[in-house]
Amino acid sequence: MILDGYLMKSIQRMIIIALLVSIGLILHFVESMIPMSFIVPGARLGLANIVSLLALVLYGFKEGLLVLLLRVLLGSFLAGTFMTINFYLSISGGLLSFFAMSLLYYCFKKKFSLIGVSVFGSTFHNIGQLITAYWIINNPGIFYYLPYLVLMAVPTGIGVGLVTYFTSRYLLSGSYRRF
Repeated sequence: MILDGYLMKSIQRMIIIALLVSIGLILHFVESMIPMSFIVPGARLGLANIVSLLALVLYGFKEGLLVLLLRVLLGSFLAGTFMTINFYLSISGGLLSFFAMSLLYYCFKKKFSLIGVSVFGSTFHNIGQLITAYWIINNPGIFYYLPYLVLMAVPTGIGVGLVTYFTSRYLLSGSYRRF
């Protein structure tokens, strides 16, 4: 049976979304093996956020949000942290970061590069996590940690932004189809 063009595009989009979620899970688990806590306790590189930003750029808000939610949910199931503090920190940081990046990407596209959007998202990820941590432990002293997290958010956001920029540029150019 020959599939019509719309159905074929829909299947192709679903497969790519699944691949992005899978890549995000792999990056999440690889990143968990990299010791960053000696620099700033609790800080991470945010490599898995590459796929969320990439989905936002390539497919739009809805698919980007889907990739983020699936990545966080599946990652927490596989790591055994579903419905724990780690899960709540991850989902809150991810959602606030994604909404902030989406707003900046769609409303201020001409003023901010993808690298700037990523740094903005990285910073808001930390803010979302600190707000959630405050609700859990009910101690405003947790916000004294924000400047240290922002110091880590800038270089990691630049790294995520660069990888996303070059990957999206390559994929949108269609150069990969020659192989």
